[in-house]
Amino acid sequence: MAAAQGHFSDHSNSADDEDGAEGDAVPRAFRLAVDALRAARLRPEIEVDPTRPPQRLAPHAYALEAAVVDGDDDLADGRLVLLHDPAGHDAWQGTFRMVTLVRAELEPEMAADPLLPEVCWSWLTGALEARGLSYGEPSGTVTRAGSHYFGGLSDRPPATQIEIRASWTPREGLDGVPDSASHLVAWCDLLCQVAGLPPSPSGPVDAATGVVSLPQRRGPQQA
Repeated sequence: MAAAQGHFSDHSNSADDEDGAEGDAVPRAFRLAVDALRAARLRPEIEVDPTRPPQRLAPHAYALEAAVVDGDDDLADGRLVLLHDPAGHDAWQGTFRMVTLVRAELEPEMAADPLLPEVCWSWLTGALEARGLSYGEPSGTVTRAGSHYFGGLSDRPPATQIEIRASWTPREGLDGVPDSASHLVAWCDLLCQVAGLPPSPSGPVDAATGVVSLPQRRGPQQA
């Protein structure tokens, strides 16, 4: 997978910008965290593209969109945003914040589970903990929405969608930089789980890059 390029919320193009007024406006810790996101190696079922980040949530932001793809079908999709405020944020209890949206259509038997919201939230926290990640101040919502079709659409079976909106504070290392690549990998684990794919075992962490290496697979396994 090619490195995901994009724009910071302050409109600088890359962590490799030459020195200048615009480049100097982006803190080194944020640039390093974004570089790690761009370099992360993900499961082959995941397609990732940079997208325009929100402009008003923090002084600095970087955003990615991702989808779990099986042939021509998107099994689940979502958005992950890395926020950074060098001055710190009381609600975050840190200078970085991860914000996410995950969506998928569910199988009928899963949609009928009354504990589904709790289960989906546990998938998020479990994905982070399975990667050995330290985080704080988690918050979010899990929304289940059912669709029933009528008239010209009555031949379609009922469908249920799940939507997870969440945010958490990744713990920073001694240099003030969180392990953003591993947080992205954990988020992709959540995306795959919501899509119904079997889990991928945690791989070793590259000490030089902090990137988690995952075993390559040839696509989603059929149930």
